[in-house]
Order: sequence, then C-alpha cells, then structure tokens
Amino acid sequence: MIMNAPSDRLLKTFRLRSTPSRQEILHLFLNKDYALSHGDIEKEINNELDRVTVYRTLKTFLDKGLIHKVLDDEGSLKYALCNDACSKTGHHHDHVHFKCTSCGQTNCLEIEVPVVKLPKGYRASEVNLLIQGICERCSQ
Repeated sequence: MIMNAPSDRLLKTFRLRSTPSRQEILHLFLNKDYALSHGDIEKEINNELDRVTVYRTLKTFLDKGLIHKVLDDEGSLKYALCNDACSKTGHHHDHVHFKCTSCGQTNCLEIEVPVVKLPKGYRASEVNLLIQGICERCSQ
C-alpha cells in the first residue's frame, strides 16, 4: 500500500480517517489527470483491495465531496477529484467533460455548461455535458 503525505492531509481536510485503502485509492486520483472507473481502479491496485472495499471507498469519497461522478458516452460511471466548489453539502459540477475517442480517457474541463432553458414543468437536478474528440496528448 502507498502511504502519501498529500493524500493523508486531503483525507483529514475532508474529515475522513486515513486508512491504507483510502490512501491507495486517493493516491490514484491525485496522480491521474483523468476520470477513473471502478474497473480502472481495480486494475491499478492489482487486486490489493477487494471489490467491496473499492466500492465503499468511492461512495464515501463521493458522499464527503472529495470526488464527483462523470458519465461517459457508453453510460459508464467514472469518478474525478472535485474542485474547491464542492463540499459535503453538495457537488457543483456544471462543467464540461471531454472523452478522447483515441485513448478513451475522460477529463474535466473548467468550462461552464451553457444554461439550458427547460420546458415548463421540467426541473433539472443534474447537468452533464460530454464532448468527444481527440485530446491534446493524442493529437500530437
């Protein structure tokens, strides 16, 4: 297991107990600049943690405002680290996500989602905008 001072401090900031499994999973998020799925995390940790531990850790991180959900074009659920606008009182992720059709990575872009006026009687609870194309790394 990886023990990392920055991840330990971040866990304390979000009032989470620092455990080896939380350290390991948070370390992955801190060292990747793209969203990770449950399966991505399992591959990276080489079965060091069981599936339920990974699931519970992701749910705890999500509930505490440490990570947010990212949906991709295949309906796959991925997760990315939250920015400063999030807290345990709610996620504020009205930003664009970009999925590269070459490498398959999904990234958060700090571009606000345009306001969409919904028809009368409709009320949005969550907004997701996914743009697909070639990322900066793959286009070089």
